[in-house]
Amino acid sequence: MHCFYCEEKNVTEGAIRITGSDVNHIKNVLRMRAGEPLTVCDGTGMEYSCEITEFLADEVVLRILKKAKAQTELTTRLVLYQGLPKKDKMELIIQKAVELGAAEIVPVMTKRCIVKLEDDKKEAKKLERWQAIAESAAKQSGRAVIPAVTRVMSYREALKRAKENGMGLIPYECAAGMKSLKEAASQAADQATVSIFIGPEGGFEEAEVEAAKEHGIVPVSLGKRILRTETAGFTTLSILMYEIECATEMKE
Repeated sequence: MHCFYCEEKNVTEGAIRITGSDVNHIKNVLRMRAGEPLTVCDGTGMEYSCEITEFLADEVVLRILKKAKAQTELTTRLVLYQGLPKKDKMELIIQKAVELGAAEIVPVMTKRCIVKLEDDKKEAKKLERWQAIAESAAKQSGRAVIPAVTRVMSYREALKRAKENGMGLIPYECAAGMKSLKEAASQAADQATVSIFIGPEGGFEEAEVEAAKEHGIVPVSLGKRILRTETAGFTTLSILMYEIECATEMKE
């Protein structure tokens, strides 16, 4: 069944209004008609089974048939703090992070970042592109929430923000053994938020890892091989997603 997103303000008692570019998609691409079913998510984790009742000039009106909490979201918020990589790697990272359950992606400027967003205008354009990728990935993977891609943060600012949100992990090639990751992953389902710090090409400087430790971020190992920046993020998210969903199923 086709799934669309709407702002919470567009949900009223018994009805939903779809606006924006999705109107054209429903009308002219999918060629849907009154009475046909579709699913709508309001961005807060709620999912609505609906049917089309009316087409207006700039909106589609739906009748709500059933309302339920979406089952596609993790019980723990995974926040990916990604050191800015070269070229278009960030687009792939955002796409796959959304598919793997990340609730938020934060671009971070670290010491070894080669990419520099030269001015506010260029950054705004990049962020618009990245957010569109996140939305597309959310639709494709059946997410009930569209993860936000935030503005680019400094490393120090990102560490401070993560410290305020609970558990934080920083995969680091010099971390000893897999025990630390196993222990952290087993605790992830009991956390409200888990922050994951991934370095750019070249990784983190030792001083950056020490700064992370000072902010309560735990260095962990991803194994004996050196992973690319995009692979490190996907690996960490996959492990945490597995542990969280297994723990959630065991409680049900």
